[in-house]
Amino acid sequence: MKQLFTGIFFCMVLGNTVKAQEYRFDPPWNIPPESKVLFTVPGVDNVPDLFGDINDPQLVLFFAGNQFMCVDELLTAFKKAYPQYTRIFAETLPPGVLAKQIEGGSLTMGNMRITLKPDVYTAGKTRIDEMADLFADTIAYAYNKLAIMVQKNNPKRIAGLKDLGRKDVLVAMPNPAFEGIGKRIEAAYIKAGGKALKKTIMEDKVKAGTTRLTQIHHRQTPMWVLYEKSDAGPVWYSEAYYQKLINHPVELVPIPDNENIQATYMAGLLKNAPHPIAAKEFMEFLKSAAAKAVYRKYGFTTP
Repeated sequence: MKQLFTGIFFCMVLGNTVKAQEYRFDPPWNIPPESKVLFTVPGVDNVPDLFGDINDPQLVLFFAGNQFMCVDELLTAFKKAYPQYTRIFAETLPPGVLAKQIEGGSLTMGNMRITLKPDVYTAGKTRIDEMADLFADTIAYAYNKLAIMVQKNNPKRIAGLKDLGRKDVLVAMPNPAFEGIGKRIEAAYIKAGGKALKKTIMEDKVKAGTTRLTQIHHRQTPMWVLYEKSDAGPVWYSEAYYQKLINHPVELVPIPDNENIQATYMAGLLKNAPHPIAAKEFMEFLKSAAAKAVYRKYGFTTP
């Protein structure tokens, strides 16, 4: 709410209350770090997936982006358990983007270039297994499943995955080219309606423009639904749960277990971690009751 107020404040200062309405659901949705100057302008200067201290960090964390809602409380709890760490930098971009950043050594967002190397990288089990040679240690620390996010009161009366194949339903869909969840959703489509349903949603409707593929799924799907550009989007359960938790006008449509999938979230400690002791302590922290409590609060399940 503080961040929403900040954005509205800037819009009013600019003499444009219409813009405040236009951007009323824009991220960041978390409370920003304390600073002498708060300058977040929705739609202009808004960097929701970079957290904390980019200058001389004592720990660098790359989180698969759909955990963004956990990061504030997770890092607060970690700092309480390990008070020697006061400067932590975290990214919550799509896991495929983070993997490319690890491989290439840098990432540019807007006019900012980041060359920090991560100490810990988190992603789904499949991707962590594929990158196993990079890690000195790995752990599983949380689980998730799929749900469907729809507009408030569910005006299209979407009851399940099969309804996303209807011609009148505008679907927001994570792009399987770089989002692990995209492939998992495709597997769920096959469970629910066979390969025909997958083809309808992922080929026919993409060509027709009634399925839109995202670039940053954990932000774009809720934004498209909130701004009524999409009727529905399959997401991780925790993402729909979180939007309702912060009182955004969406609904969560559950997917039955026989059509659903389970995801395992894993963390990998990089062999070349710049801060190996801090990295090891964060890996231990992820197994703690305090960390598990944060994840459960936001709709995940834990070991």
